[in-house]
Amino acid sequence: MAIAAEAPHAENGTTSVPKQSLGTRTNSAAFKVVPETRQMRDRVRAEAARFAATLDRSRPFARSELQKMGEDLLRQMDLGEQYLGFSMVCIANEFWREQVQAVPFQRRLLLLPHCLKHAEGCPADYDEFGLDCRKCGACSVADFKTKAEDLGYKVLVSEGTPIVLKIIVSGHVDAIVGVACLNVLEKAIDKILLAGIPCVATPLLSSNCRNTSVDDDWVAEMIDLKTPPPATKTKSFVHLMRLAHQVCEEPELSRLAPRTRRGAGILPANVGRQDACPTGDPLAVHEDIAYEWLGEGGKRSRPFITLAAYDALKGAPGTLSADGCTPSDAVRRVALAIEAFHKASLVHDDIEDDDSFRYGRETLHRRHGVGTAINVGDYLIGLGYRLVARDRKELGGDCTADILNRLSEAHLKLSEGQGAELIWRDAADKALTPLDALKIYALTTAPAFEAALYAGLRLAGPADPYEKMVAEFSKNLGVAFQVLNDLKDWDGDSDNKLLAGQDVLSARPTLLLALALEASAPADKEELLALLTNAKPQAADEVLPRVRRLFDRARVFDKAEKLVEKYRARAEAIADEVEPVELRELLYYLVDNVLDRQPPEPEPMAPQLLQLTT
Repeated sequence: MAIAAEAPHAENGTTSVPKQSLGTRTNSAAFKVVPETRQMRDRVRAEAARFAATLDRSRPFARSELQKMGEDLLRQMDLGEQYLGFSMVCIANEFWREQVQAVPFQRRLLLLPHCLKHAEGCPADYDEFGLDCRKCGACSVADFKTKAEDLGYKVLVSEGTPIVLKIIVSGHVDAIVGVACLNVLEKAIDKILLAGIPCVATPLLSSNCRNTSVDDDWVAEMIDLKTPPPATKTKSFVHLMRLAHQVCEEPELSRLAPRTRRGAGILPANVGRQDACPTGDPLAVHEDIAYEWLGEGGKRSRPFITLAAYDALKGAPGTLSADGCTPSDAVRRVALAIEAFHKASLVHDDIEDDDSFRYGRETLHRRHGVGTAINVGDYLIGLGYRLVARDRKELGGDCTADILNRLSEAHLKLSEGQGAELIWRDAADKALTPLDALKIYALTTAPAFEAALYAGLRLAGPADPYEKMVAEFSKNLGVAFQVLNDLKDWDGDSDNKLLAGQDVLSARPTLLLALALEASAPADKEELLALLTNAKPQAADEVLPRVRRLFDRARVFDKAEKLVEKYRARAEAIADEVEPVELRELLYYLVDNVLDRQPPEPEPMAPQLLQLTT
């Protein structure tokens, strides 16, 4: 086919990764029309299957690459761009089909949308796991669910896909068969496909979320897929994601970092409640609090970076199978140390900002008091340094010293950035330029990425060739991440910021504020400073709408969006020049994963997730 040359390809047995392959990201949200006739849908599917036969399956593709393939396919078929989303799904399905087929039914998740049920007269209720359809037979949801469960699938009927990646990372399933509208599939592409999770999906015929329909035989075909393993396995970061979670959770946590006060165990029942009075050995209780916090929540992105960087310089065996994901305990302990430093910084940051929630629960200082929380943070810093230093004989003195030096530099930079933020917050003069805010961001966010990336590379061997790259890449990624976090603060989320606009209410020196102060007329600037000085959480309903109006007037949000893309492009440009290819692929993945643009969605709590998938 004429478009085959545009697809990812292999040369001389190695994967070729085009430079700047992730550089263009046109959102396809405007191209969400499903072909109106079954004949046209089948035609697109057939052409996508022929095209996919030419693809190199050794690595996952970025959304920009998939979009280019979809555009080329539509041009060849003389179809309009409104079908772009559908064509992308069809190509992705054919790319992953063989690998989904090779996963046992018992290791697959069937994801069904709530809107397939009949809106009128449905007897089913929602529980914490989704729709309990009771196999009533009144709609196709029950048919699909029964068929899949009889084969051994785990089935989830819910309001979207926010927990899919968590279920995958938990280790209970290895592939996804999904049914969803193109709007939901748009959200899934970056997170699921880029991570290398085998996934096929059948698009709903409309996105109106009410009494919609689907090609039932297409869904049934996807559920039934079963063949021997394909000759070529696509690289995936899922095994390394799972390992990053594993090293931070029990029982691996206490195996890598044995408790000194008692064996691995669970906190007394009353510890963790705001009104609790812990009993027993105070030393053991304190250790339990620290270990519980270290193992609690989070994406584990920093230990993942360390493990994945190490794996990349070892030829990336961990991206091909779980059997290849076997770093030594010394490497695992360094990754755990990175998480310990991160969790310590969160404790102190939450105290300094007096945040109320972290990981969907009350912050540590709200649960146990400020004094205990400060001490737990200090304890985790000490634990982190000990985890690195204890394996100095295995790692070598030079390697251990290099990693400890980089960690200490990161610790100092983080403290400097946070200190500058606190001093600004307490100062009478609230002058703040965008450059001032960006300098703070470069100190508060980038060092953690830099330390995690450097540690993984140094564990694999001398890191001198990567010194400049690590610093520059981490700086641009960290700044883009923090600006994006500022934008997300205005949406709130289900994890850390249950209320929107908390940065304003806490009088933090954000880039959004700096852009507003720079661009506002004198009267608006005076009003903004007055609101900032007098902002109180109890006055949020009055203050936040006025601040948003002033931000909109200064075009703050548009400017911040452009800065995110600017720093993203810089990080990608640095990644373009990196060798070996396995490390370059990791850096591309980090850019897309860390700078995820999807809006936050509510997620079930961990106990529900475990009950669902076991």
